[in-house]
Amino acid sequence: MSVNKVILLGHVGRDPDVRYVAQGQPVASFSLATTEHGYTNANGVQVPERTEWHNIVMWGRNAEIAEKYIRKGTQLYIEGRLRTRMWEDRNAIKRYVTEIYVDSFELLGRPRSEATQPSAQPQQPAQSQQPAQPQQPAQPQQPVQPQQPVQPQQATDLPPF
Repeated sequence: MSVNKVILLGHVGRDPDVRYVAQGQPVASFSLATTEHGYTNANGVQVPERTEWHNIVMWGRNAEIAEKYIRKGTQLYIEGRLRTRMWEDRNAIKRYVTEIYVDSFELLGRPRSEATQPSAQPQQPAQSQQPAQPQQPAQPQQPVQPQQPVQPQQATDLPPF
């Protein structure tokens, strides 16, 4: 028995590059950064922060979702498996790349830059499903207060796939 399982939690390094291969099947590829925070051990030795970059590959429906929703800076939880490819470059030198082929993933938040900026346009409140009430006489409107920054979008806020 053998197991090839990878679990990553990190931030997307670049927008997904989506291509279409045989029979129009989409494949998305992008990088994902995982970071181990720096610390000082018991001897007083400082261990610096270390960032690892991973090559991520998504096929089929996952690639379509990636194209629509994943952007640079998005925080992702990924489950997949390792694959190593080999090819020869123009100089006939063998090259290798290790990639994570995604089986499932969850969007945990929007890119940091979008999550920290307040929206340019005020959001309209959702329309209620109650019957219309009789019109009240117009009252003076209060000044509009600036909105708080939008919280990162959770995977449960996305439409079902």
